[in-house]
Amino acid sequence: MKYTKEQRLDIGKRIYDGEINIYEAAEQYGINEFTARDYMRRYRTINDLPEKRERRSKNTIVSVPSGPNGVENYESMTKEELINELIKARITEARLKKGYEVKGDGAVLLYDSKNTK
Repeated sequence: MKYTKEQRLDIGKRIYDGEINIYEAAEQYGINEFTARDYMRRYRTINDLPEKRERRSKNTIVSVPSGPNGVENYESMTKEELINELIKARITEARLKKGYEVKGDGAVLLYDSKNTK
């Protein structure tokens, strides 16, 4: 669909003001998400408004497992222990991104089959 300049700015205003998000605007007006984003940017530029950071999901639910790795375990730790656990988690995450996992003291590396030739 073709929209006039005023209609585009109105769509951009609704997105900027938070009435609807980019994805809802795209569905409602039959346009691409990138087009809806461009309408919002055009509205913001024309009216000399500050940039707003959009969130893809406002209602993100984070679940913490119960048991030995749950919240109760972390609540009983000291600051130093929490920092050490955070460092371990970040190291594990970096290793998993590279495609391998370390078992035990680090002497055994387990490679993921998708990263080996």
